[in-house]
Amino acid sequence: MTNNKQRIEEQVTAWAFPIAEELGIKLVDVEWVKEGGYWYLRIFIDKEAGVDLDDCQELSHRLNQLLDGDDPITQKYFLEVSSPGLERRLKTMNDFEQFKGETIRLTTFSSHLGTKEHIGKLLGRSEVGVMLATAAGEITIPWEQVAAVRLYVQW
Repeated sequence: MTNNKQRIEEQVTAWAFPIAEELGIKLVDVEWVKEGGYWYLRIFIDKEAGVDLDDCQELSHRLNQLLDGDDPITQKYFLEVSSPGLERRLKTMNDFEQFKGETIRLTTFSSHLGTKEHIGKLLGRSEVGVMLATAAGEITIPWEQVAAVRLYVQW
C-alpha cells in the first residue's frame, strides 16, 4: 500500500506542479488517503494573496483532464483541491525554513517527554529531528517519533 500511495502522490505531483506553476499557484502538497471507507486525492495549493474558488476549480479542471486520460488510480475516489488552511502541515525542508519562528503543534506516534502533543515555536529541523521551544524549554523530537507537524493557531 505504501508503495502505491507514494507512486500515486509522486505521479499526481508531477502532473499538478507545472499546471499550478502556469496558473501562478504554489503546489503545497498532494495526499492520497482513505478516510471512512472512501479514498481521497487531495491537492493543496497556495499563493501570496491566498487562493480562491476559481484557483481551485481551474487546477481541478486541468488535472482532471490528465487523470481522465491516464489515471494511475484504479479505485473510485474523490478529488479535492483546496488551500492548506491556517493549520497547514509542514513536510518539506522549505516548509520548515519558511515557518521558522512560528508556533507549531507537533504530534508523536507515542508519548515523548510525557505527552504525544508538543506546542511551541519552531526553531528548525535537522537530520536528528524537529527542534522547538516550548514552555518547558528547548527540545528536539526525533524524526522516527514525529507523526505530524502543523502550524498552530490559538483560537
